[in-house]
Amino acid sequence: MFLASKKMAPGRVIALGFAAVILTGAMLLLLPVAQNPGVEVSVVDALFTSTSAVCVTGLIAVDTADTFSVFGRAVVALLIQIGGLGVTSIGVGFIILSGKKINMRGRTLVKEGLNYGTFRGVLALVKSVVLVTLTFETLGMLLSLIVFARDYPFWQALGISAFHSVAAFNNAGFDILGGLRNLIPYQSNVLLNLTTCGLIIFGGLGFFVIREIVHKRSFRKFSLHTKIVLMMTVVLLVGGTLVLRATENITWLGAFLTSTSARTAGFSTFAIGSFSTAGLLALMLLMFIGASPGSTGGGIKTTTFFVLVKSLYASSTNKHCSAFHRQIPRDVVTKAFTILVLAFSVVFSSTFLLSVFEPHTDFVKLLFETVSAFGTVGLSTGITPDLEPMSKIVIVLTMFIGRIGPLTVASLWSCRPDPGVSFAEEAVTIG
Repeated sequence: MFLASKKMAPGRVIALGFAAVILTGAMLLLLPVAQNPGVEVSVVDALFTSTSAVCVTGLIAVDTADTFSVFGRAVVALLIQIGGLGVTSIGVGFIILSGKKINMRGRTLVKEGLNYGTFRGVLALVKSVVLVTLTFETLGMLLSLIVFARDYPFWQALGISAFHSVAAFNNAGFDILGGLRNLIPYQSNVLLNLTTCGLIIFGGLGFFVIREIVHKRSFRKFSLHTKIVLMMTVVLLVGGTLVLRATENITWLGAFLTSTSARTAGFSTFAIGSFSTAGLLALMLLMFIGASPGSTGGGIKTTTFFVLVKSLYASSTNKHCSAFHRQIPRDVVTKAFTILVLAFSVVFSSTFLLSVFEPHTDFVKLLFETVSAFGTVGLSTGITPDLEPMSKIVIVLTMFIGRIGPLTVASLWSCRPDPGVSFAEEAVTIG
């Protein structure tokens, strides 16, 4: 991949890498060995499932357990793992294992893929990404096994636990319990709920943040990025829990898991379709914000939302945009607003198309489905399996854009370098 991409922009390489994995996954899921006896999966549903897995979303057109065999479920789990770690990280990981050196082109791809701010320590970051992932997923599997072993034979429980741990840490809301139940049968199981929340939270923090927490161990020593991520994570988790507990007839444990899951994971212990409009709007806001940069989650990201809020406050009070005694650069603010506009454009366009293809479906449910797809969340009001084929294609494209990022997608058509020509300024009346 790296040799073939010497003259290609990093964004295009990443996009093509994800697309290649998605198409490969779809073809594998179409194999008879990947499907349960008597089940026939359509091309659109296979593509939908593969995209949802690689984009670590969790929206499903067909139930994973009822449709796919053990081989098919293993393919889905592998696609989730590749999507969570990132195609470039996987490629560099194999090169490192083979003992070969990584050139500057490879380092650039990893830097872009992980949304890392510098070339310094890129390879060390890749190694720590793999180590952190395996550590959390193993711990999550063992804790989940304690719960699932009570209801299933050991080896089946082990498979369910491994799949669940991979899906949870990579913020993909897939389950293999069958019957489109998600985690509803375990809504009162404290251990599984907290294990799932823990995997989702750490998976959504970002590998750079986890690495900094381990090495620096002091909030004062953390970078501005890490401080913002940690603060926003706490605020959104607590705020989301309180709002959902107030608007919905669910337990505190259910509100906490739903709030956590809305940060791009997609697991649910209560039927989302029964939520009030207020609860759905709260979830849409959480899904739209999403997780943090360099993590397994999607959305516009917590840091983007923080910069947007701080810059609006700074503009209205005629102050500098700053946080934790540090001034935020102007180009970062510009990038944040660019991402916001692009994200709104994607959500609006996708919702409009869904409204055209699904004229008899409630608009709020269509909007919720679109935001869930863009944020690579996976929460649904239950309309996904009944969508028309064209609607599923729209959701597929929305998930793909949400995973690689709207800014990356916008840059795919940016072929010409900046000529460096500047024009005379002239004011425009706005507002």
